[in-house]
Amino acid sequence: MNRQEVEKRLKRSGGETGREEENLVHDSSIDYKGRVPLRASTGVWKTSLFIVNIPLEATDNNKSVEFVPESAIEFSERLSYFGIATNLITYLTQVLHQDIKTAAKNVNYWTGVTTIMPLIGGFLADAYTGRFNMVMFASLVYLMGLSLLTMSQFIPSLKPCKTEICRQPRKLHEVLLFVALYFISVGTGGHKPCLQSFGADQFDDDHLEERKKKMSFFNWWNFALCCGLFLGVTVIVYVQDSVSWGVADLVLTITLAITIVTFYMGKYCYRYRVAQGSPLIPMLQVLVAAIRKRSLPNPQNPDLLFEVPKSEKYSHGRLLFHTNRLRFLDKAAIIDREESENYQSCEQKHNPWRLATLTRVEELKLILNMIPIWLTLLPNTVCLAQASTFFVKQAATMNRNITNNFKIPPASIFSLGAIAMLVSVMVYDKVLVPMLRKATGNERGMNILHRIGVGMILAVIAMAVAALVERKRLQYADPQAMSVFWLAPQYIILGIGDAFSLVGLQEYFYDQVPDSMRSLGVALYLSVIGVGSFLSSFLISVLDHVTEKYGRSWFGKDLSGSRLDNFFWLLAALNGLNLCVYGYLARGYTYKNVDRREALGDHYVTNANDQSVG
Repeated sequence: MNRQEVEKRLKRSGGETGREEENLVHDSSIDYKGRVPLRASTGVWKTSLFIVNIPLEATDNNKSVEFVPESAIEFSERLSYFGIATNLITYLTQVLHQDIKTAAKNVNYWTGVTTIMPLIGGFLADAYTGRFNMVMFASLVYLMGLSLLTMSQFIPSLKPCKTEICRQPRKLHEVLLFVALYFISVGTGGHKPCLQSFGADQFDDDHLEERKKKMSFFNWWNFALCCGLFLGVTVIVYVQDSVSWGVADLVLTITLAITIVTFYMGKYCYRYRVAQGSPLIPMLQVLVAAIRKRSLPNPQNPDLLFEVPKSEKYSHGRLLFHTNRLRFLDKAAIIDREESENYQSCEQKHNPWRLATLTRVEELKLILNMIPIWLTLLPNTVCLAQASTFFVKQAATMNRNITNNFKIPPASIFSLGAIAMLVSVMVYDKVLVPMLRKATGNERGMNILHRIGVGMILAVIAMAVAALVERKRLQYADPQAMSVFWLAPQYIILGIGDAFSLVGLQEYFYDQVPDSMRSLGVALYLSVIGVGSFLSSFLISVLDHVTEKYGRSWFGKDLSGSRLDNFFWLLAALNGLNLCVYGYLARGYTYKNVDRREALGDHYVTNANDQSVG
């Protein structure tokens, strides 16, 4: 039975009646054959057999629900990304002999491109390919990038040098290295926004129990991410430093290949969303229609604005209620005399360039409301960029000996942040959320923007701590006399902050965008991190020029001749000021207001006015 047949049957039966319809998922998703999915055999945690890895037990409403929150393919991708990204600055400085400024810029450029590419991948998935197809294609491109990295270490003519000690690396190797890295960037561009939104699509927003599980999904998704991060910056980095870069690349390539096959095997139990064409065109139509009707007064009663007829609501997905912000755009949904006559006589379908539905108007408002929030998040991500660049170089200069025979690789200190985030995510999901739900009545425990704000406060504290630690490190004549574990506080504080800010950002950009733009929404989250990396590089260049002109540069040839403590203090001050602006915007923010059709057990009810929980 396809979706059109179900819609006709629902109309004939007067709505959600009949056991057959009650067992179906009515959220615009389809199964692998293009039919309306059965709730019992598709989606939710049952898809964990193919897209998850480490089994855990959770208790949900006194029922033991076995699920595995760790996506195998996400785990593998994050293992690869962090295994490469956190130690890339070491490879560039030690193997390719780049100075610290050049290496830091190259890492930031690559990180920036890698986290901005999802804007393209997310748009193409939402508009044309669908999320599953994009994940498969992007994963294969990613695998190609890892394969090129592996070849550059094993094929003699592509190696950095003929000899074991490399003083002048081959230009061909350097070119192939960056080609491989940017293949990985392209692969990440399709993989990251689509896999996470595809995972969240397995939960029905109109089903109370599934909606609660989706709120936990983002926490456990980041648990999986942190597991990949932890192993990437410990096991993979150790292999890179102590065995060889080639063996590490080979392990990453094989792991990703296996998880791609595993992910594909689960296609029979996934819920899919059909691509709906460019999401930008309906927004442009709203803007054009509003400009055309700019001289018309807004009606006092928002019920007079045009919306999808009740008889067609089922086939148009979730509708949005009116909000009082950006009232100028409401003019696009005003029905003038000519449109009223055509619509009442059913002579022709309304022209979307002249008359937009209220839901389309509200979708454009959602995107416009996000822009100020997106901008205030950028200074916070500049702080995050330091963890994989200057923090790692700090670790490289310090005493990393655990025993006489074992030394921690510099990038492995990153694992402290991963452990902090792992613990914080579990505590937040299992302890704080239930307590906050009882205290506030909010399904999420605390609203999304408050959660992000807590993470931003912790980032300011982390930068202040980093500045103090760097000042102390500079006081040592021999930095090797100072233990690397002096860096633990700044990593741990950032890790705890990430459990609030990064997970909150993922929820925010997935939940608050229009339903047709959810891959692009996740891409917007990633773009914050990407632009933050570019801003970090830009800030380093500007400060290097200014401080060198008026004295000694803050960024010397090595850390002993640098003043990173001043840089960290500057970041703490800028983020403190930015936090005030963010707090002002968050306080007046209006969340998505959904006309929700609620599924409770085997029955559906329609909420008259359900403000989407922030």
